[in-house]
Amino acid sequence: MGWVAGPRLVSAAANAGALGILASATMTPGQLRSAIREVASRTDRPFGVNLRADAGDAAERVRIVIDEGVRVASFALAPSRELIARLKDAGVVVIPSIGARRHAEKVAAWGADAVVVQGGEGGGHTGSVATTVLLPQVVDAVDIPVIAAGGFFDGRGLVAALAYGAAGIAMGTRFLLTSDSTVPPAVQARYLAAAVKDVTVTTKVDGLPHRMLRSELVASLERSGRAAALLTAVRHAASFRKLSGLSWPQLVRDGLAMRRGKDLTWSQVLLAANTPMLLKASMVDGRTDLGVMASGQVAGVIEDLPSCAELVDRIMTEAHRTLTDLPGC
Repeated sequence: MGWVAGPRLVSAAANAGALGILASATMTPGQLRSAIREVASRTDRPFGVNLRADAGDAAERVRIVIDEGVRVASFALAPSRELIARLKDAGVVVIPSIGARRHAEKVAAWGADAVVVQGGEGGGHTGSVATTVLLPQVVDAVDIPVIAAGGFFDGRGLVAALAYGAAGIAMGTRFLLTSDSTVPPAVQARYLAAAVKDVTVTTKVDGLPHRMLRSELVASLERSGRAAALLTAVRHAASFRKLSGLSWPQLVRDGLAMRRGKDLTWSQVLLAANTPMLLKASMVDGRTDLGVMASGQVAGVIEDLPSCAELVDRIMTEAHRTLTDLPGC
């Protein structure tokens, strides 16, 4: 949700009764502090910040989260035992996102307060196991709250997740497609026009399985050879370095952190480090021809742009109706 889950969307989600999560990976530490303060000025409800556990400045960002009184820290990758302890000591609720049972067991043993379980239907970096298979595995394996992600967009899905033993659901694509989202209208229209078959998984962007809408850039990357891919990677890396203020060594170090344990080419290392620029091209600049559009498969069944308040109210109403209509209820 980089470039998408900013102060406006996060505060609107929080005011609607959901837990808005600020996406910080595309922000400098200074921008993160400012964004947290802007959310706090827009809502008195709890909200969270999503952090990259493998970022070189992760400790500094954790300090900002603690200093600014943020209630929840979420992680796209498992944080270290030390980061979890530091946050918990400060009274921050820690919720890592995981894609396998063993990862949930590990962070639970380290003291995580809850986990978000994302199945293969989810957008962005994703796994291959469906939510309906992964979720019950994790629920049975840990004794902390489990939040289900990947494939959810309505009240029926919420009821299904609760039936599996989840404490709730997390949604990215559904909130991206709201009237409170800052994503350009032309890009939202591209999502709304997509069918389920138009949401694909590719490893050509950064070497990792990445679920997104089919686009001109994705098709080009999948056709291109190593030389062309490297040129594209260097060009985008230069743009991201200028925007983020990172040095080339820092940029490469972040790419190498993503590469650890994975068989990535050098062009994929650079793309991994500057994937935020590919997202910015679409999510901020509206250039669907130059950027990538991370998306869950649910984009293929979403047809409107409600406000966050309307969306949350609709989901809760439908969930109650679904429960009432179940035999024996």
